[in-house]
Amino acid sequence: QAWIGGIRAGSITSHGNHVKASCRWIALSAEAAGVLGIVPLECEDGGKRTVSQLCCHSDVVTDFDFSPFDQLLLATGSADEMVKVWRLPESGQDMPSSSGLTLGPCGGPVDMLQFHPTADGVLASGMGKRVTVWDLGQQQPLTALDAHGDQLQSLAWKRDGQLLGTSCKDKKLRIFDPRASPAASQSVLGHENNKDSRLLWMGSSDYLISVGFSQV
Repeated sequence: QAWIGGIRAGSITSHGNHVKASCRWIALSAEAAGVLGIVPLECEDGGKRTVSQLCCHSDVVTDFDFSPFDQLLLATGSADEMVKVWRLPESGQDMPSSSGLTLGPCGGPVDMLQFHPTADGVLASGMGKRVTVWDLGQQQPLTALDAHGDQLQSLAWKRDGQLLGTSCKDKKLRIFDPRASPAASQSVLGHENNKDSRLLWMGSSDYLISVGFSQV
């Protein structure tokens, strides 16, 4: 029962996620560029789950995230330099043919996305060396965090939403308080190899965990 088969998943290389779930839907990278596979989380009447397609962008979908305030709201970012927000159906309905909201062009491929955990309608996107924090209601940036020396590799909100952490190809881990300043409040050397890295907050604590590569 835990397996969902017959999925034509993609094999793209990106700094984003390849699968995310809300309480209603599972979203996953699909084989076709610009398309996500959408699968119901719960199986109705013991039947087989149907994999639907959400045609999102004109280029590869690099990352996506469900809103913590609305489990049918899905944000997608793409190599086409756009961020789009979609409202998925409750169940048994066709996938939307157009997004409810479009932001961009962002000046480069959007590599990562993450909704703010405590402020409804706030979304962080990572592109190149910049993190942009968006107000979806106003469809405008709230701030831009440009203190990175190279390509961003991951971003993560602290669970209380006060701080944002990033890891970067310049081998540094940075902590921002976006409400106070666009400059990093803390910066430390991370992993010896800049091939890739990921950063996560440890629950609601002040600790982070990062994964990356050693020098060899």
